[in-house]
Amino acid sequence: MQICKAINVPHLDLLKETSHLVGIFSESFQEEEIANYLETSLQSIDSLTVKRIGNTLVASTNFGHSQRLLLAGHIDTVPESGNLKPIIEGETLFGLGSVDMKAGLAVMLGLSHEVQNPVVDVTYVFYPCEEVDHIHNGLFNLSKTNPELLKGDAAILLEPTSAIIEAGCQGVIRMAITIRGKRAHSARPWMGVNAIHRSQRVIEAIENFVERKPIIDGCQYHEVLQAVGITGGVAMNVIPDEVVIKINHRSAPDRSSAESIEYLETFFEDVIDPDLGDEIEILDISEPALPGLNHPLLNKLKDLSGTEPRAKLGWTDVSFFASLGIPALNYGPGDAALAHGPNEKVDRSEIESVYETIFKLLKNGL
Repeated sequence: MQICKAINVPHLDLLKETSHLVGIFSESFQEEEIANYLETSLQSIDSLTVKRIGNTLVASTNFGHSQRLLLAGHIDTVPESGNLKPIIEGETLFGLGSVDMKAGLAVMLGLSHEVQNPVVDVTYVFYPCEEVDHIHNGLFNLSKTNPELLKGDAAILLEPTSAIIEAGCQGVIRMAITIRGKRAHSARPWMGVNAIHRSQRVIEAIENFVERKPIIDGCQYHEVLQAVGITGGVAMNVIPDEVVIKINHRSAPDRSSAESIEYLETFFEDVIDPDLGDEIEILDISEPALPGLNHPLLNKLKDLSGTEPRAKLGWTDVSFFASLGIPALNYGPGDAALAHGPNEKVDRSEIESVYETIFKLLKNGL
């Protein structure tokens, strides 16, 4: 791969490299072309051992340093929304995946070429299918088939964070509360029990939820509880006998998912009645992750970034690394609020800022 040099810039033209990556179609499950491109580029670097499992690429240095840092990024995008073609206007790149997260991939690729003798060993992980169900996630599957490739002391996930360290991540609990009733003719409602009317107490409880905002390692998290779906009703002349409310809870990482579930069951116990058939069902769990800023490499990254870390209000694959016992954080170019939308764009300054910060960490270490 020929990576262009920018005029008057002492490192790679990362905006152009990001544009090239955006130009390679890589919607989830269709990542082979971009994996081929990345593999060819990585294979040209003598200091890296490159392994490919499906469309997952793992490129590692093996100098025998005492510390190993993982840099990770997903290579897939969501479906396009009229923004498939990359367009550069001034110092800004527009296009699908520019933010999420091909700018981060360009940083990883640039570092792999420019820092071939790092003071810590480095493992670069480029993986597919992050934007779909986790059972397809390249990181998840790699941990099952080749866990030895994911060994490390700390990890940086180059998800978009506007070039500000976002520490840890929230947990996610998706649940459903079913409220039961008794069917009857709508002309004689006293002969039944209206499940829709009974469900009002659940909605009111959610509306009155007191949001916790714990500060962990200097980062303030923000717990939320929201109703995100509701189904019920039989016909216009029937008193409904069932309502299902789907609920999304974002938890702070000072509680495990098990502790959060126990809390939620207690929270709702006064507004449901198991004797009437009401029930709570946990649909899905995504574990939270602590900030990890106490690890020396990640703490040094914080110092080099020159910015104050903030809590990650959302869930990312940082949780995956935490489950392996690897402290991790989110740090990448681009505004996550623009991801997945038609106006996705990223500025050169953010790409270069993230690159330069990690460059210094790899060259100088602690």
